[in-house]
Amino acid sequence: MERTEIVLGNVRGEIQLFSDDQKAGKMDISVIGKKLTVYHTEVNPEHEGKGFAKILLERLVSYARENDLKIIPLCPYVHLQFKRHPDEYNDVWFKEE
Repeated sequence: MERTEIVLGNVRGEIQLFSDDQKAGKMDISVIGKKLTVYHTEVNPEHEGKGFAKILLERLVSYARENDLKIIPLCPYVHLQFKRHPDEYNDVWFKEE
């Protein structure tokens, strides 16, 4: 069974993914004002190939939508997904004019 947790410090934080109560992956994020920056997505090697990065991405996007945030996708994985599926993520994708 998978579950996610969002752990925010003063500015920096993580979205953590657990599988059978073991940490399986995470996204490094920060929230400043109405902007959520995602820096890195990581899935532990023993959990690769199970779609966990996609689960983390879905949680990230849900969190942004729930909190009216725009995502700055510095993470190569997130940026690639945003570029491949712009219609799916356009409402939360922060693009500099």
